[in-house]
Amino acid sequence: MRTVWHITKRIVLYIFLTSASIVMSFPLFWMISSSFKTLEETNSPGIILWPAHPTLDAYIAIFKNIDFLRSYFNSVFYTSLSLIGTLASVAVVAYAFSRVKWPGRNVVFFLMLSTMMIPPQALLVPQYVFFNKLHWIGSFNPIVIPGFFAGGAAMIFLLRQSMAQIPVELDESAFMDGANHLQVFWEIILPLVKAPLAIVSTFLFVGLWNSLLAPLIYLQTISLYTLPVYVSTLYNINSAVQPWPTIMTAAVLTTVPLMVVFFIAQRYILEGVVISGLKG
Repeated sequence: MRTVWHITKRIVLYIFLTSASIVMSFPLFWMISSSFKTLEETNSPGIILWPAHPTLDAYIAIFKNIDFLRSYFNSVFYTSLSLIGTLASVAVVAYAFSRVKWPGRNVVFFLMLSTMMIPPQALLVPQYVFFNKLHWIGSFNPIVIPGFFAGGAAMIFLLRQSMAQIPVELDESAFMDGANHLQVFWEIILPLVKAPLAIVSTFLFVGLWNSLLAPLIYLQTISLYTLPVYVSTLYNINSAVQPWPTIMTAAVLTTVPLMVVFFIAQRYILEGVVISGLKG
């Protein structure tokens, strides 16, 4: 009786999870489907799940669009620089909070965590005034350089907690062998927190790649637009007929790097979850 109940419960669970997965993946399916439709099919009043005659016209047209290609390059350039700078600075700050003892460390850590309570929208005006005085408006500086100064208290907290779980004896033995903090950080600590680093890198990449507000405010030049800004300009509110195939094609191509990064990092993400579960 218990075996039958156990099997029934698993079947119900699988049915529920499969149904939830289908519902959650429907927007992705609709986006891909619409990218293969004609302009008439995407603007028709009825619901067309899949085009009668799939076409690659939207993909061919968008790859010939210089603005799209430039925006793609801008996104890769901006995301790569910001990710490298933010990840390096966050890791260094997390090491300082977790492995180095210095006066006022806990107070500064508390103040840093307190910044998480400040809404990002409340900082838009003072940040814009500050960057304008530096004559950075209309360049990548306002969205790239701040990342080199440890932007992201949540990411610092996550890495700090992971580094704090590593035995201090490893540091002490390394110092006795003549190592310094830089060597301990690079050769001992970082290899032991690969899974948390992968999680932080994934979160940072998704946030940077999908960022719309900051590039829209600070870039202000078509030649500097990133992909989210470019895709948003394709929708014309004054037009009755929208170029949905082009919009959906651009959205699909924007999503591809996110999926690739997730599939690459998923092993480390699952490893981090398993390690956290075992330690918990």
